[in-house]
Amino acid sequence: MTQFRRAVRLFLTVTGFIAGIITALALYFTRFIIRPPRKALWATPRHFGLAYEDVQFPARDGVRLSGWFIPAASSPPAAEPRPAVVLVHGWPWNRLGTIAGNLLEDFPGSSPLELLLLAYALRGAGYHVLMFDLRNHGQSAVSPPVTFGFQEANDLLGAVDFLQARADVRSDQIGAVGFSMGANTILFALPRTQAIKAAIAVQPTTPTVFKAGYAAYLLGPLGKLLEWVMEVGYPFFSGGMRLSAIDPVFAARSAGAAPVLYVQSEQDAWGSPADVSSMVSATPHAVSPIFLPGTQRFGGYQYLLDHPEIAVNFFQENL
Repeated sequence: MTQFRRAVRLFLTVTGFIAGIITALALYFTRFIIRPPRKALWATPRHFGLAYEDVQFPARDGVRLSGWFIPAASSPPAAEPRPAVVLVHGWPWNRLGTIAGNLLEDFPGSSPLELLLLAYALRGAGYHVLMFDLRNHGQSAVSPPVTFGFQEANDLLGAVDFLQARADVRSDQIGAVGFSMGANTILFALPRTQAIKAAIAVQPTTPTVFKAGYAAYLLGPLGKLLEWVMEVGYPFFSGGMRLSAIDPVFAARSAGAAPVLYVQSEQDAWGSPADVSSMVSATPHAVSPIFLPGTQRFGGYQYLLDHPEIAVNFFQENL
């Protein structure tokens, strides 16, 4: 009997210890989601030989945003207004992407991404490029919680307002490229504006799908507990909003007349090709999507950076 009690006590102790670790991990990631640590800018367009302007502008709801305006490569007539493309980064990056070199600033499994590669190509093709930090990221103002595109749509709409006010920008030729949360941001912004004439959404993700995939990636079967604690914790930290209320598929149904190109890796353990297929089906003017066989999530992001001609050709055809 004594041995049985000891065994039960040991089992409960170990089980409680494991549950405590998972709960602490879940609460940490939930807090990380709500208000991610800021990443310092590690480069500027000047490192790529590009002229640029430091700019600030308000989101549609007044949040201060910081970014760079990179003028298009000059060609006659230089003073003529040019089309412009906005780059919208993912969570928890900044306008440059991510260096993924610090576990306190990034989540396990991420890889470096340099969005200036795409900006360089677009600028060389004759487009002005606006790169900026979403709220709660980089050098932009704090306005928690992170809502994976729902509130961040105000930031993109503010960026469009900023571009339309410039004399050197063709106000009727503005496009956008978004990665992950930035892609969600585009989908939530499109129903609220007709000014974005074409968009590329690289691996948008329904938050509940990402939560399930990432929890399983981290902890396997035990990820279900992590997933449950995150679901409960997000409303607690966010003032009542639930992750399940953030639905980019629903937003995509009202995307309007803008052509949207979706890019998605087929071996994405954190997202889901089926989830993106639902967005494609819901989007009124989705063009033929790009599904990448044998590619993991960060490989899906990198694909567009390695093949910027895809973005250039898309905007030449649709802007």
